[in-house]
Amino acid sequence: MKKRKSKTENNLGVLFTCIGRRVSLLESFRRAANQLKINAAFFGTDTTDLSSALQLCDEGFLVEPTTHPGYIGQLLSIVKANRVKLLVPTVDLDLKVLARNKPKFTAAGCRVLVSTPQVVDICQDKRKTYQFLAKNGFDTALTMSVRSALSKKKLNWPCFLKPWDGYAGRGNAVVNNRRDLLFYAKRIPNAICQEFIEGTEYSCDVYIDFGMKVRCVVPRRRIEVRAGEVSKGQIVKNPRIMSEAAMLVETLGAGPGVITLQLFLTDDDRVKFIEINPRFGGGAPLSIKAGANFPKWILQEASGKKPNIRFDGFKDDLIMLRYDSEVWLKNP
Repeated sequence: MKKRKSKTENNLGVLFTCIGRRVSLLESFRRAANQLKINAAFFGTDTTDLSSALQLCDEGFLVEPTTHPGYIGQLLSIVKANRVKLLVPTVDLDLKVLARNKPKFTAAGCRVLVSTPQVVDICQDKRKTYQFLAKNGFDTALTMSVRSALSKKKLNWPCFLKPWDGYAGRGNAVVNNRRDLLFYAKRIPNAICQEFIEGTEYSCDVYIDFGMKVRCVVPRRRIEVRAGEVSKGQIVKNPRIMSEAAMLVETLGAGPGVITLQLFLTDDDRVKFIEINPRFGGGAPLSIKAGANFPKWILQEASGKKPNIRFDGFKDDLIMLRYDSEVWLKNP
C-alpha cells in the first residue's frame, strides 16, 4: 500500500477501487464537488503504479489483487486513515467481496455503492441473469448451456457464445454452425450459448438513490465498442426503454448508485435485456455530460442532502466520441 501525494484535509473522502483508467469518472466527481462547494478528497486504489487515474487522485494507494485475503483489510485501513465516507467500485472485480463485507465499512462510517451479495451474484452469473429476467417477465435472449445447444436437432443460427462469468466482452464469439459451436466451446471457459439478436444495442445508466428508489434512467445507443466498452455513443430518450429499465432494476432490488443495463431494441420493436452490471458503466460520462449528474447526486446524498432529480432530466441526442489521452510521469 503506497501513498502518491500528501494527505488532503477534507470533510468528505471518496475512495475509488480498481480505478485503472477511470479518469473521466474521477474528474466528474471532482467537478461536482467544486459545484457543490464540498471540501472533498478523492482517493484511488490499484495494483500497479502505472495507472493513469491513480496518478490523478489526491492520494493513490497500491493494494493487493481483489482475490487476496488481505484486500478488504487494506481498504478498511485506507478508509479509517483518510476519513473516507464513500467507496465507489469502478469494475466487476471486487463487487462480490465488497458486497459481502459491506457491514465492516458501514461500521467504519463509510457507505459503499454496491448492491447486496444476492443481487451481485445474479448480475455476474449470466445463467442466473437469464433465469431472473425470464422468471420476472422481462424479454431476453434465449440462453442455454453448450451441452443443451448441442443436444438440439435444430438451432437458429447464428448463436452467441460467451462465458457465464465474463466481463468487458472478453471471450465472446459468434458461431454460425455446429462445427463453430464445438470449436469455440472448447476455447471459451464456462461458455453459454445465447440467441443472436438482430437490432440496435443500448446501454442504460440507472440511478438508484440512497433510499433504494430509481430516480433516473438514461439510454445510450452503442454506436461503436472497443474492448467491451463504448467508444462512440448517443443519448436516445426512449420512454419505453426507460420505463422497462426502471421496472427491471426495481424488481431486482439493485443499488444504491448507478447500475448499467445492456439491451437490444429489436427490428420488430421488442426490448430484450441481455446483461446487468451493478456498477458504473464505462460510458457513464456521456450520461453525466447530458445532464444526469450522478456524481453530484451521490455527493449530495453522501452529505445528507436531497438532490433535485428529474427522471428524464437530461439532453436527448448528445453524441460522445472517445479518444485516448496521456498522463506523463517522470522516470524515477
